[in-house]
Amino acid sequence: MRHRIFIAINLPKGIKDKLLEYQSKWPEIPSRWTKPENLHFTLIFLGYLNDEELVNVCQITKEVASKYKPFSIKLEKIIYGPSAGKPRMIWLEGEKSSEFTELQADLERALLDSGKISFSPENRAFSPHITLARIKEWEFRKIEPEEKPEINEEISLNFEVTSIEVMESQLKKGGAEYAVLGSAPLRS
Repeated sequence: MRHRIFIAINLPKGIKDKLLEYQSKWPEIPSRWTKPENLHFTLIFLGYLNDEELVNVCQITKEVASKYKPFSIKLEKIIYGPSAGKPRMIWLEGEKSSEFTELQADLERALLDSGKISFSPENRAFSPHITLARIKEWEFRKIEPEEKPEINEEISLNFEVTSIEVMESQLKKGGAEYAVLGSAPLRS
């Protein structure tokens, strides 16, 4: 069986609740807002894996996570994303802390070096973000440029990362549904 897999940092309920408040701030933007249970930071998107690869991913993720102490993530700004090209999303940028980027790089390296998982790493630099909404591009293009709302909202939220999760994404008509397949605690 094939599974659509990614590794993520999930958000605490309190942070998700605060982020939901921003959904009502820009009602004029034609978009599909992310369900609160789906809010997360993607560390690595692996794509479609078979059962054996999935077992290996869970094991490697636990090994890498156990090398890191819990750390704090600061949520800083809500903007259109990605930064290059036409806006396709509304997203929240997170602080690119050394712990965050080292964890992501170490995890990617361990997965590649294992030789047990077939995936292609992204060709762009890691940019920690949370997708808050996906813009309905065909409707968004109809809005005159001068009428498009500015999104550049400074925020200040923090939370502690104590685990990373291996997640499965199932694409459905109403949007993706995510399920945690394995949780890897950081070193206590």
